[in-house]
Formats: sequence, C-alpha cells, structure tokens
Amino acid sequence: MILFPAIDLFEGKAVRLFKGDYAQMTVYSEHPEEIGKDFAACGATHAHLVDLEGAKSGETPNLETVIRIRESSGLFCEIGGGIRSMEVVKRYLDAGLDRVILGTAAVEDEKFLTAAVEKYGERIAVGADVRDGFIAVKGWTEKSAIGLMDFCRKMEKIGVKTLICTDISRDGAMRGTNREMYRELSEELGLQITASGGVSSLEDVESLRKMNLYGAIIGKAYYTGDIDLKKALEVAR
Repeated sequence: MILFPAIDLFEGKAVRLFKGDYAQMTVYSEHPEEIGKDFAACGATHAHLVDLEGAKSGETPNLETVIRIRESSGLFCEIGGGIRSMEVVKRYLDAGLDRVILGTAAVEDEKFLTAAVEKYGERIAVGADVRDGFIAVKGWTEKSAIGLMDFCRKMEKIGVKTLICTDISRDGAMRGTNREMYRELSEELGLQITASGGVSSLEDVESLRKMNLYGAIIGKAYYTGDIDLKKALEVAR
C-alpha cells in the first residue's frame, strides 16, 4: 500500500483544516517545500497536495509552491482542489505534477470528466468526499443526492482508475479511519482506492493495508506527531 503524506496549501503555507472548515485552520509551515523534503527523507515516494484556495476559486493560486514541492522533494505528486477545466488540468500536468484529482467537477460535469480521462488516462483521479453516505461537493459545503457506491460504480464505467475516498466526519478529527467503508469499497470495486480522513495511528495504517487498498493519505497525524512517518511507511509495506 502506498502512503501519501499530505500538504494542504493556503496562501503558500502548509495548513490543516478541521473537518474541512476554513474557519478552523492551523498553519504548520511557511515553507511547504521543506515538508516535502522531510517526507522524502522519511522514505516516502508519493505526496498528496491540495490547493485549498483553488478549491474555492477554480484557479491555481499555489501553482509555484506546488512546483517547488515537486522539484525539491522528487516525490510523485498528485494535486486536488477546484480543478474544473481542461486548461487547469493541462497547467498542472505540464508543470510536472504526476496526477490531478477531480472532485466537484467529477460529480457535476460528466462530459469534462470523460474528456479528461480519455485524454490523460491514469493521470486523472477522482475524489469521492462522503458525508452520511452521500457525495459532498463544493469544498464539502454541499451534500449531493448521489450515494457513494452508485458514484463509484459510475466512475468505473467511465474508465477512472484511482478513487480517493474521504470520510469528511473523520477528516482532521483524529478519531481513526472509517474501516467499514473502505472494506466495502475494496471488496465491491475494481478501482485503486485511496483512504483519506482520520488515518491517525499505525493500527489504522495496518488495517487498511490488510484490505489490499491501493493507498492511504496521512494528514494531521503527521503534523501533530501522532504518526511517525518512517514507522508508518514500514507498516504500509
């Protein structure tokens, strides 16, 4: 299982939100590229980046910071946050990012999603953000009427290979991850599933690895020291 330590970006800084709430933001570093270097020094090979400003604007305000992280760390970097046009997809991929993650756009604009998958294949991932069993959109501020499993099956049909599934209620809350949800997804689907939200102990990492998940994202637990990244990487292997 691949571990994706995460860097959430806002105004060029590495931050974390509590349950996706912009009003509950903690700044962890003014130099996110140093965090990327630390990920690599711990033995990580991949990183998960989110442009929190982009999630609102649909633009790429932290692009320079993202490029610095990618170039200074040498990690495989995937990026999400408000990507809703082919122009923005191209901008990130041309800048050297390895994979882009479509969230709200994957739910609301099937034509765009299909075109992106047809053009870029496995370099397109989809983020399935879940609140009470339904897909949430627009930076988690709205709940759609689409159930998680229906959405995932539709993604499979379109040709999406990688799905990043976040339980919003667990994100940044340090309450452990939603193991039941990931077990069901891994058993029912042929997608590469990455678990996100609440991965806060080595036990979480071990339980997800045993489900044969593709990946797991570690966010807040890295920054608080609740997870030793080196040890987590050993457990994930």
